[in-house]
Order: sequence, then structure tokens, then C-alpha cells
Amino acid sequence: MLKKPMRLEHKLDLSILIVFFSVFILFFIANPGVFSRFDIYYSFMSTIPFIAILALSVTLVVVLGMMDLSFPSVLAFSAWVFGTVFTNTGSMLLAVICCIAVGTACGFVNSILVVRIGVPSLVATIGSMFFWRGAVNMVARGRGISLVGAMDTFLFRAFVGRIGGVIPAQFLWMIAAALFFGVLLKRHRFGSHLLFVGDNEQSAAMMGINVKRVKTIAFMQVGACAAFVGILSTLEVTYFWPSQGQGYLMSALAAVFVGGTSVFGGMGTILGTFLGALLIGSLEAGIISSGLSGFWIQFIYGLLIMVSVSTYATMMKKRG
Repeated sequence: MLKKPMRLEHKLDLSILIVFFSVFILFFIANPGVFSRFDIYYSFMSTIPFIAILALSVTLVVVLGMMDLSFPSVLAFSAWVFGTVFTNTGSMLLAVICCIAVGTACGFVNSILVVRIGVPSLVATIGSMFFWRGAVNMVARGRGISLVGAMDTFLFRAFVGRIGGVIPAQFLWMIAAALFFGVLLKRHRFGSHLLFVGDNEQSAAMMGINVKRVKTIAFMQVGACAAFVGILSTLEVTYFWPSQGQGYLMSALAAVFVGGTSVFGGMGTILGTFLGALLIGSLEAGIISSGLSGFWIQFIYGLLIMVSVSTYATMMKKRG
């Protein structure tokens, strides 16, 4: 019984690999002058990690057959805490600790709504999405926070510095996150629990898995990762805005679904999400450089998602 899902997972990974390389080959053919230069890849390494880390984190919740729509708002609120603590104390380390703690607490609030009270995850996180966005707008009062003073700190260089003057540090954080979540989902007992709960919650409980704890940890880690991305994205531009994170919701979710994670739960692939994030994060630049107008961007986003999800759904039916 275990070999069949593994074969399906390999097919999912192979499918997204084919799509990924096919799209980049098309981009290269359309405009080799852009895609043969390092500049475009430097830009990707600077910006895509924010979407990718969020998508990798949300994958664990989607594997459970659930959803979290609040992470962009949690990102913004946590980033405000980060900026406020740093400007008032001058301590980068304290600001990072407070930011991660607040993000984790926001995720815990989501878990209370979903796991303890029983609110459907979609409804609960829509509510918390508006709540935390409203909270950051109230406390920030529409004003930004300058973090130029953080540029001289060691943690600034560790988070968003340029390794060798060439590689953005956030790119390395993205690689580390992909490896961590890959090992967690496929090589760790907690990952097995996630897959079991997502596939059949009642059976998982009968096997002795603490279903409530698994769900709680899944939502809390999304909050922690959202806060971490809040730190990275704030330091990258050395400025905080209350609207921070608003463009990440659809991109991160698109990366998850294009990557082959089932919306019904019980099936997910970290490699697929990683490649999906690279694909989604590079589509806009590829489309524009290919000579198409910006009006095509959302159309191609939607087409890619529909084709990918339909392909994976067909593969799942054949599996059954």
C-alpha cells in the first residue's frame, strides 16, 4: 500500500519539473538577451524567497486538508512589532525574538479557532486576516518605520546581506527552509502524522495520533514563518509599511497548488511547492520580457493553475 502513493508523488514531482523547465525554455527562447544574463536571476533570488518560504509553510496546513489565509496580515503585524521594538531598543536580537513570538502567537490564535472551537479553517482565517490587518493599521496609524539603522548589524547581513557580494542571503534561507520542510514532511514522524491526519482524521486518531496537537503546530509554524518573512522583507527595503505582505496571498497559495499539494489533504510535495514558488515568482518578469503586456499576467497565472490542478486531479483519480 505504501508504494503506490510514493509512485504518485514522484509523478507529481516529475510533472512540475517538466512544467518548470518548459516555461523557462520558452522564456529563454522569447528573450535570450534577458534570460542569459545574471541580472534577472539576481532579481529572482532577492524577491522569490519571500513567497517561497510562505508557500512551504502553508503546504503543511494544506496537507491537513485545511487552509490559512491570514499569513499576509500576520506578516504585517509581526513586522510592525519587529520595527517598533528595534527603533525603541536598538536591539536587533530582541526585535527578532519578539517578532517571531508574536507571529507564533497569531498562529496559535488560529489554531484555537479551528481546533478547539471548531470554526472551519477557511472562515476562521478569513476573520483573522481582517483582524490582524486592521490591528496593524490601527497601531501603525498609516505611518511607516525606517530601519536604516539596522544595516550596520550582524543580523542584517545574516538575513538579507549579499554573500560574496553576489548571492542574497534570503536565497540561502529559502534553500534551508525547503530542505527543512522536505525532511520534516517525508523523513520525520510529525510529517507522517500530518499526512495521516490529512488523509483520514478519524483513522489517525484511532492510531493514537494527537490530531489536535498536529493541527495546532501546523498553524503555529505558519505564523512563525510569516513573521520570519516579515523580518526578511522589511530588512530588504529597510522600511516597514502597514500594507506589507498584501501581495503574497495569491502567489503563495498558487505555488502550493501548482506544486501538486492536494486541496483535499493527505498528499503534498515540498519539491513541488518549491518549484511552484520559483515558477510563480518568475512568471511576471518572464511574461513582460517576452513582449507580452502586463494584462496577460493574471490570465497566464489562472491558466497555469487550472491546467496543473486538473492534471493532478486526473492523476489522483487514476490512483483510486
